[in-house]
Amino acid sequence: MKKLANTLYVTTPEAFLLLEGETIVIKKDDKKSMRLPLHNLENIVCFNYPGVSPALMGACAERKIGLCFLTPYGKFLARVTGKAQGNVLLRKKQYTVSEKNEQRTPIAASFLLAKIANCRKVIERTKRDHAMLVDIQALSSVSTWLKETLNAVKNCKTTDELMGFEGSAAKVYFGVFDQLILHQKDAFFFKGRSRRPPLDNMNSLLSYLYTLLTYDVASALEVVGLDPYVGFLHRDRPGRPSLALDLMEELRPVFADRLALTLVNRKQVKGKGFLQKESGSVLMDDETRKTVITTWQERKKDDIIHPFLKERIPFGLIPHVQAMLLARYLRGDLDAYPPFFWM
Repeated sequence: MKKLANTLYVTTPEAFLLLEGETIVIKKDDKKSMRLPLHNLENIVCFNYPGVSPALMGACAERKIGLCFLTPYGKFLARVTGKAQGNVLLRKKQYTVSEKNEQRTPIAASFLLAKIANCRKVIERTKRDHAMLVDIQALSSVSTWLKETLNAVKNCKTTDELMGFEGSAAKVYFGVFDQLILHQKDAFFFKGRSRRPPLDNMNSLLSYLYTLLTYDVASALEVVGLDPYVGFLHRDRPGRPSLALDLMEELRPVFADRLALTLVNRKQVKGKGFLQKESGSVLMDDETRKTVITTWQERKKDDIIHPFLKERIPFGLIPHVQAMLLARYLRGDLDAYPPFFWM
């Protein structure tokens, strides 16, 4: 079992990374501010403009250390990988299944079933824990609608049908998302999902967390030998990690939505940590990004009983376990892909 990733997040926009021997050196303003042994790391996520040295890129590729580049505001730019790894027969099977509607639709349905069920769980937990602060009738109505939609999804015959239900479920779920924001309502509110760019503080926070989750899921898929860019629910497009987005669907409510609500409701992030640009886009400042990343990493250390394996694992291993289960299904070791249902 893969250990919980030891990830270095470089959040200072002016930082530059280089390699000295077996050590990563982080420079800012031509001064060395930090040194870290390379062998302790499994992933490096850079939110910096200058980037890293070619020598460090090569060392990361050789040692299979994930290296991902994002803008300082969380927009994905690129990932550095070395020689192609993984089981070629597994990837050929993945490509074959992705081209056949009758084979890809059951997998895609599993992703969507777990997503809708987990969205419903987010709502039900809020009802349970904060009944005096929310509109119980409105939340119950949406919860019931999502429950009924699960049955409809099971009967879908094509991925186009599934995407229709995905859009409807997202619209209904996000339609009451503002109800789940219990504090700091003047700074954090939700009138609808805005992505490129995010137009308010809550959307900015969600988009940032989705970016972090995308990277973790893509890395997990590559570890088990699957191609993150060939999916079953999302259509293939140049540069889009379709399979990572597929697997993310079931994990978004658990990893990102719930954490965003926790950060806001516990006042771990504040409205002053978000900046609105002339274009209307809303971005996080450095300190807020650091708070979010720290909380993200701490959350991944929590233990959970995996609903399918029935084993206790760190929360951060869930993407790796789901990627492993998907690979097992494609190899024929499982009768169906078991998605992650949050308990």
